[in-house]
Amino acid sequence: MSQAHDAARGFPAFPARRGGRASGQSFWARQWTAAVEDVWPEQQPLKQGRSLARSGRIGPLTVSPGRVDARTEAGERTCTTRLTLTVLDDDAWDTLWERVADRQAATEALLAGELPEDLLEAVEDARARMLPGYGDLDADCDCDTLDHPCAHAVALAYQLSWLLDDDPWLLLLIRGRSTQQAVEDLKSTLLLRALAGDEEDDADDAGDAHGSEPPAPAGTPDPDAYAAQRAAYARPATALPALPPLPEPPTAPEEPLTGIEADPLDRLAADAGLRASELLAYLHGFGDASPQPLDEWQDVVRLAATHPDPRAVERLRAGCGRPADELDRAVAAWRTGGRTALEVLERSWTPTGQQTGQARTGLAVGWADELPPIDIDGNHWTVTGRGLQLRLGRDGRWYPYRRRDAAWWPAGPSHADPAEALSDLLAPVDEEASGDGSGGD
Repeated sequence: MSQAHDAARGFPAFPARRGGRASGQSFWARQWTAAVEDVWPEQQPLKQGRSLARSGRIGPLTVSPGRVDARTEAGERTCTTRLTLTVLDDDAWDTLWERVADRQAATEALLAGELPEDLLEAVEDARARMLPGYGDLDADCDCDTLDHPCAHAVALAYQLSWLLDDDPWLLLLIRGRSTQQAVEDLKSTLLLRALAGDEEDDADDAGDAHGSEPPAPAGTPDPDAYAAQRAAYARPATALPALPPLPEPPTAPEEPLTGIEADPLDRLAADAGLRASELLAYLHGFGDASPQPLDEWQDVVRLAATHPDPRAVERLRAGCGRPADELDRAVAAWRTGGRTALEVLERSWTPTGQQTGQARTGLAVGWADELPPIDIDGNHWTVTGRGLQLRLGRDGRWYPYRRRDAAWWPAGPSHADPAEALSDLLAPVDEEASGDGSGGD
């Protein structure tokens, strides 16, 4: 069988919830919560964790094989919390898929993209673990509390049950298999069974010739269900036809026949291939949302930012219908973060009070010295009187900007930490000021 797929998946922070249940409502969410509460039965941490999970102070979640991570507001500081679980090895997965293949309804549901409830029976038969158990679930948090688990870890476990309401396949990812790989592993098991069925049919025919017909063991799939696969593998190989002779290469014209140079064709072909790969990746379970096509302006900016030929950029600048400096600023933004960075340049928005509070806390915690005065206008955080600005994107990252020619220009790549982004933004200005002072002496 193939190795575990190690790609992590990220999820945005949950907003505050008032009242209601702290656990998810689906079958798999309830099973997860019940297993966690069995492993961590102390009522006080559970009560505190439920309250913290609903408070909106848990940051974005990251789910990957063997772990779940998040950052949490803990008073004046932000702590890092992690849940860890055992990743199943290849032998355990092989045994699990064998037990699943014994159950036709579970097999059909999994192949249809659903996680059936009776998968738990197959897990138990395989002596594997899907839900957390004793000695399997552990927590680590730098909040310095003496409780184990702390309220932050319990809150993270409850919020994971909310994710399971929408995507129960995350249980398999934590144990080491992505949705795509789990389905492919199950298909491989079924195919091996189908091939083994040919040998069993030959043995049955030999038994019939001697007047005996041994009964099929319980749980054996109907061989007729794999007749098409057996027929395909039994078909004899045929030789490919001979290749036709290559045509004579055409004579290149001295001037473009249409008046359009051919150099954009390579770019268009590469763009089509990239778009196709993004769609295929989404269809196979990589990514949370289908990639959306670019509008005309976004596509102009993308081409100008990525095209190596300056002639193509000049054509785009002349034909886009916008001022040259507007395209140049958009190109500078695209080169720092693609479509998301372009939206940060062109569209302002107003974060929630919770998001602004989290940003203030992160900036205060990560800044060693006294913070410079900052004016906050929506998602724009401007350093007073210095021509420097941070912009909070909807992706939760901070984008640096500098004032130039009465306009704000992108000033570098984005950061997840506002303190780190502000430090990098201030560094060149501070160095320049220091250099001017030494030169004056």
